[in-house]
Amino acid sequence: MFNKHPKGLIPAALSNMGERFGYYIMNAVLVLFLCSKFGISEEKSTLIYSFFYAGIYLLSLVGGLIADRKQNYKGTIMAGLVVMAIGYIALSIPITANAGNTSWLLTLTCIALFFIAFGNGLFKGNLQAIVGQMYDNLEAEVATKGEKELIEAKSKRDSGFQIFYVFINIGGLVAPFIAPLLRSWWLSAHDMVYNASLPALCHDYIAKGAEGMSAEAMGNLNQLMSQCVGETTDMAASCAQYLQIFNEGIHYSFVASVAAMLISLIIFFVTKSQFPNPGKKEAAAAVTYSAEEKAAMAKEIKQRLYALFAVLGVVIFFWFSFHQNGTSLSLFARDFVDTSTIAPEIWQAVNPFFVITLTPIIMMIFGSLSRRGKEISTPRKIAIGMLIAGLAYLFLAAYSLIMGYPSAAEYRELPIDQQVKAGAWVLIVLYFLLTVAELFISPLGLSFVSKVAPKHLLGLCQGLWLGATAVGNLLLWIGPLMYNAIPIGYCWAIFMIVCFISMGVMLFMVKWLERVAK
Repeated sequence: MFNKHPKGLIPAALSNMGERFGYYIMNAVLVLFLCSKFGISEEKSTLIYSFFYAGIYLLSLVGGLIADRKQNYKGTIMAGLVVMAIGYIALSIPITANAGNTSWLLTLTCIALFFIAFGNGLFKGNLQAIVGQMYDNLEAEVATKGEKELIEAKSKRDSGFQIFYVFINIGGLVAPFIAPLLRSWWLSAHDMVYNASLPALCHDYIAKGAEGMSAEAMGNLNQLMSQCVGETTDMAASCAQYLQIFNEGIHYSFVASVAAMLISLIIFFVTKSQFPNPGKKEAAAAVTYSAEEKAAMAKEIKQRLYALFAVLGVVIFFWFSFHQNGTSLSLFARDFVDTSTIAPEIWQAVNPFFVITLTPIIMMIFGSLSRRGKEISTPRKIAIGMLIAGLAYLFLAAYSLIMGYPSAAEYRELPIDQQVKAGAWVLIVLYFLLTVAELFISPLGLSFVSKVAPKHLLGLCQGLWLGATAVGNLLLWIGPLMYNAIPIGYCWAIFMIVCFISMGVMLFMVKWLERVAK
């Protein structure tokens, strides 16, 4: 799998894996953590999440510009890891939220999230730009050996980014277990039991009292408190204590995120001599271009940028649909799936598990097609990915409609005994399909950007890819809004339609994109 790839690929992937491990510890629990800690609505929690998640990718534009202008990709990447560590340190402080401090404490939490987003912007796109430059250097090195060797070298780029993507997901596979396990351990140490629905009921009781809650909600609270805490003589005090212990366990998990940033920084620092610096290479080559060459290059650059923006416009809608795994799909796992044995956050490990196990298979299929002269172009792979994402939501919409699920808000109001839960297999099938779609789009999209991007703007163009992801993430709050307002089957059907329309647009442009990418 690693044969004939640049020697810097694995160290870069390991550094990225450490950073992603720390990030996914936090990301897996963020929406549900904001709800359980501050008692805010799901709509507000997912709105914060949407802006944070968009900020991660939007600030990659800033990170790309800084690296391009300073001509210091490596220094920018290391600074990003330090800034992220500061954000995680702030999140790890276990201050209990109450009516008197919620305003400033939520503000502090958002500031910590900004540090993480900004540090990620300095780190993420620039490391990907360095990986892209490794393959530029590899192709330039073998170009003098013959056409056959050059074709083989170019075929390594897509598989290289897929290998890079696997390492990201190794971190993502382990990370979602950290916070739920620490939370359950901390609850157990205080003779309490985890329940996903109890924090919201506790916040409702503290805010409204028994007289402000419906009879069904009060009945659910009494039943769950009896199961998870035991006999209670003071419901308000018991609710406050449960929320404190519940959230402290999550705070402590962020210490592991700090450690992950430091480990990633050490790996990168020790191996940085193996990495090229795209900016320095281009600065040396630029002086050799004649006026005629510059004019020809300007025309080619325009075509490449048009192609880049066309693909970015399509993938916005993929990320809008795919990243529901942190918002409406995470809420679905909490509300509609049995969480008695598996915490809802842990289901986010299913996606990276499938990335790790399916990537070698998909690479084998793509490699076999390439050897037989039937290679599928990157634009066509992206269109296929949109089709598969649409099929994932078609499956979930059909299942939800067959089960007769109402909106989530109506479902939570039902007595616990009347809430029919989905089986684990539903999420497994869903994430299997979404993961296959992701493998056709995300690593190959990064490869496409590295192919068409003007070399002196490589960091910026990688940032633009992440910027398109940011636009899709800005729309994430729409999912939970529909999730609580309409029968959830219709909610998933809307995502299905978005994916199928995006696929059609991509197929319409595919021949032009193939010409530009050659």
